[in-house]
Amino acid sequence: MRKMGKGGDFCISLCLLARKNMIVYEDSKRSFVEDVKTNCIADKIADKIREHGINAGQEREYISWQNSLQFMRNVVDDREIDDDVRIAIEYNIPLTSKRVDFIICGADSNNQDNVVIVELKQWQKAEVVADDKHYCVKTFVGGNDRIVCHPSYQAYSYACFIKNYSQTVLDNGINLVPCAYLHNYDPQFKQNLSNPIYSEWINEAPLFIRNEAKTFSDFIKKFVSRKSSNGDLLYIIDHGRLRPSKALQDSLTSMVKGSHEFMLLDEQAVCYDMCLKTMAKCKEDGKKRTIVIQGGPGTGKSVLAINLLMEFINKGLNATYVTKNSAPREAFLHILTKSDAKKLVNIKQLFRSPFGLAQIPNNTYDCLIVDEAHRLVDKMYGDWDGKNQVKECISASLLSIFLLDEDQAITSKDIGSVREIQKWCKDLNSTLKMPEEAKLVSQFRCNGSDAYIQFIDDCLQRTEESVHVDLKELNFDFRVFDSAVELREALREKNAINNKSRMAAGYCYDWDVKKGRGDYDIILPDGFKAKWNLAGDKIFAINPNSFEQVGCIHTVQGLEFDYVGVLIGQDLRYDPSSGRIITDKSKISKDDKTSGIRTSDDVQARRLILNTYKTLLTRGQKGCYVYCEDKALSDYLKRKAGLV
Repeated sequence: MRKMGKGGDFCISLCLLARKNMIVYEDSKRSFVEDVKTNCIADKIADKIREHGINAGQEREYISWQNSLQFMRNVVDDREIDDDVRIAIEYNIPLTSKRVDFIICGADSNNQDNVVIVELKQWQKAEVVADDKHYCVKTFVGGNDRIVCHPSYQAYSYACFIKNYSQTVLDNGINLVPCAYLHNYDPQFKQNLSNPIYSEWINEAPLFIRNEAKTFSDFIKKFVSRKSSNGDLLYIIDHGRLRPSKALQDSLTSMVKGSHEFMLLDEQAVCYDMCLKTMAKCKEDGKKRTIVIQGGPGTGKSVLAINLLMEFINKGLNATYVTKNSAPREAFLHILTKSDAKKLVNIKQLFRSPFGLAQIPNNTYDCLIVDEAHRLVDKMYGDWDGKNQVKECISASLLSIFLLDEDQAITSKDIGSVREIQKWCKDLNSTLKMPEEAKLVSQFRCNGSDAYIQFIDDCLQRTEESVHVDLKELNFDFRVFDSAVELREALREKNAINNKSRMAAGYCYDWDVKKGRGDYDIILPDGFKAKWNLAGDKIFAINPNSFEQVGCIHTVQGLEFDYVGVLIGQDLRYDPSSGRIITDKSKISKDDKTSGIRTSDDVQARRLILNTYKTLLTRGQKGCYVYCEDKALSDYLKRKAGLV
């Protein structure tokens, strides 16, 4: 075992040593320069990537290594940079799928240990994107013009993550120095990247372009000119202890405690206490455990999740909030940070997707808090390397907490269920806890009324017996409109109060705008026209420009509004002769490639369509406005609600 430099207790536990090494390429400056000169650097990186089982971008990424590393060789091949300083390429940041392009480790003239983190880009130009966070630019990448993170922001965020989780960095006083190098960037477009709106990121992570190679080299020399006296800094970081820093703990606590949205009430507090005691038991005996907490729409599952995250982080535990859908993550981050971009950088790593967990070694996390767990999937698609996200959550964590509502599964791929969790708990030797008290029933949405949920279940004929609910007694504003235009105008009045009202719809409208087939996606007989929510708009729920758009189920699930307007298409109708709700999978949009409803059997398709509309109809805290394309369904809902 290598001895780690100054400060703190540097004994490395066997489990940490067994952790997958995160360094793809590491060698001295001398060897790096030679590997580039002999044109073998890209082959060495590619071989190592394959050894690690990392899904690399194949040929495109290989070419980028060949090109970019030639420029980095020119920058570091300087007599004033010692031949023995350490260089790493494609450093896989622990607990993430993110890789740092280039790292230089060593010491400055005062023997201060420094790690220079370099974000490399091959861009030739970029455009300013003036959003509220000021960290995005537009450039040509991946074959199209795309909105992406500013390189300085990206480098700074990587440094923040390492600093926030590496106890070794703090104990050893290692200084992290982020920067960005765009070696192909045309100087005539420099003003776009250096626009004043990006100044807070450039101040933290200086930016260098094509004609600034000498300046960049001088910058590196200020921090790394000799080998560290404490040995291989990157080895020390990579094999050190992972735990949330005190700064990260304090940051999250101040945000949660300063927000009334995250107050614990009733059975939430009971579940909270049970989870804390279970976590303590796991740390005491080292045995895997799993908790399932069930609750319908608006019962406070997400509030419980955020409070658990805060408590575990405050205890120095490696905990993370997980959702498959990005919308709830982005909404919580917005609530917590109040659009403060620097706060966002510091806590964003606490909120992640389940994609990528397949690459995380067993029990890397102390706790994964999996919200909207019914949306977990079990098949490979896209560039996801995993197979079953329930399995991968349980495997990656000592304690797994699943918060779910099986009635909100909305695609054929959704597998998050009690039965699936039970199966993998048995296979992975994780003790399952699912006591009666681990159920959330109290309503914090729909004006706090369980009766409204019963009303929706009754309307959708999800229950065997009809339940009479008098909506007038609930003080919940439920309306059925004959015109979608009138619905939108009524909803607009509510939205003008506090920007907390939005429209949503099921799967039955095509994505024409996205496909380049027209200017609108949803066109109705009464003159109503609207687009689906913009692709890439992760904050549909709060973006003031999003009111005119209609949110799809993937965008609004897990969110809540004061008022929600729901457009019900021809996939849901009412048959007056039989008195039955009809679901029609043939009316699902042919553009829908995610739900799997069109290819499901009739029983499953009916369940998914009804689940979709139940989810949409229960997004409102104060009211729900409905428009139905099917007149018979509209009349039926009016009768059920006592509106006629």
